Amino acid sequence: MNIRALKEFRRKLALNQPTYGLWITLESASLTELAVAMGVDWVVVDAEHGHLDWKEIAEHIRAAVRSDTVVLVRIAERDTALAKRALDIGADGIVVPWMETAEQLEEAIRDCRYPPQGRRGIGGERATVWGQCLVEHTAEANEHVLVVPIIESVRAVAAVPAMCQVNGAEVFFFGPADFSASAGHRGQWEGPGVAEQILQLKDAIRNAGKHCGLLTTSTENLLARREHGFRMLGLGSDTGLLLRSLHELLKAVGRDRRPATSLDPKDGTAVRDPLPRPPEAMRPERKEVITAAGSGPVVELDPGVSFEVLAGQFNGARHLTTGIVTLQPQAALVPHRHPGAEAITVLSGVAEIAIEGRVYRLGPLDNIVIPRWLPHATRNPDAASITRLHAAMALSQPEREIVTRTFARVDMPADSTGVAGLERVTRFLSAQRTFGVGPGAEFIDYFNAELMPGLEMSGGFGRFQPGGRLPAHVHDFDESICIIDGTATCLVEGRNYPMSGCATAMVPRGRVHYFENQSGAAMSMIWVYAGPMPERIVVDAKCATEAGNPWK
Repeated sequence: MNIRALKEFRRKLALNQPTYGLWITLESASLTELAVAMGVDWVVVDAEHGHLDWKEIAEHIRAAVRSDTVVLVRIAERDTALAKRALDIGADGIVVPWMETAEQLEEAIRDCRYPPQGRRGIGGERATVWGQCLVEHTAEANEHVLVVPIIESVRAVAAVPAMCQVNGAEVFFFGPADFSASAGHRGQWEGPGVAEQILQLKDAIRNAGKHCGLLTTSTENLLARREHGFRMLGLGSDTGLLLRSLHELLKAVGRDRRPATSLDPKDGTAVRDPLPRPPEAMRPERKEVITAAGSGPVVELDPGVSFEVLAGQFNGARHLTTGIVTLQPQAALVPHRHPGAEAITVLSGVAEIAIEGRVYRLGPLDNIVIPRWLPHATRNPDAASITRLHAAMALSQPEREIVTRTFARVDMPADSTGVAGLERVTRFLSAQRTFGVGPGAEFIDYFNAELMPGLEMSGGFGRFQPGGRLPAHVHDFDESICIIDGTATCLVEGRNYPMSGCATAMVPRGRVHYFENQSGAAMSMIWVYAGPMPERIVVDAKCATEAGNPWK
């Protein structure tokens, strides 16, 4: 245990001075040596995630000997044996993940103290100079050992005031990514509302006389967090800092990219830097069209059933028709089939969709996709309320053929996701979300040729938090975007369109565009591509401006 380094760390905190550190995830002890040589105040060796073994952890601890750098070990979970082992090999303290109650924190502190204050066993290991300094070490260890809990779940919020009263807890660390996941925003560093909640918790902890820390994500973020009052500031992780430098240098030579999860540079899912402009072969010959709900052509399909077309042949869309179907109480569409696939998403009310007699009951934002020529019928079973659907067909002009054959009714289970090789059902509440496509945005893929081989179109649901947006991009096919909740701004080559209330944008192939939520509330959309996969070509943001319009 490095008493001198621990005293210096606490001295700086007592003077309200920031301390700076490095998060270690890689095996080479040279990384800790470099950090110590640069004068960092602390390092955390991560034994929760990754592949470090105890020999490598011990080497990192040794690399800081006779320095003023505190070395902490983040253990995998609160566990007496793990804490004991980290301290026995010479760590100055531990970082404990997923602390959610004051009782858990008290247990973690007992793990790190010798009796009678705790339950740490006395070992003849490195901390006691292999048993030669038992008296000296055990006399001072309880007073100086550092225990840092990580607040990284929504459940911990209510317990923070009580945790601040626990004797032996001086610094609280935040884990924004896990906090976001516990709040329902998995995959985001700070999901909607999380940044604000962390700042509120930081204020509560500071008001209790304790200090806070977290990892920072950039130079700007580091300076901002210091101004916020965080005093245990992570400059980054070893891998994060290396990647940050690699991205910066590769970007300077036009070679930056975001790798695929397979780590294969030839994997087609890897996202490269934006192109300076769209390919010339995609030069468009049509303009975008924004159609407000209530202004599209309306077709009466059956008694009590109407279809308002919002994107289709009437406004220049190719191989795609989308719009809103309204079913009056207990109204129904007779059995029919189409020469192209159809996707139906419930916007409000309840719908019963029967595919060859297989009946699916769908609620708001549930989706069903029906391949070409498959007989189906739609019904509003409610006797008092209207049902509204978003319908999309892989056809420039809607066509249907009435089916006279009858099918025996089979009520499908409430959690059924369809029949393999035939229809596909996506239940909104259990659907897999995708994050990272754009800041503040999450998506659900309802349908595409990967999910349904042979499908001619693709589409899904998107939700944008305030400030959320997509990068500027183009498609090699037409697109329909219907704003079903909130207000969106559609930007197309310098032309801005505010959209709400099921207004639909028909963006032709090759037009540079993106959507942004400039409002103070969440915004949601249903998007449909006239192509089998949701492929987009990201281009420089200036291409979406009037000055940078690549097609002038």
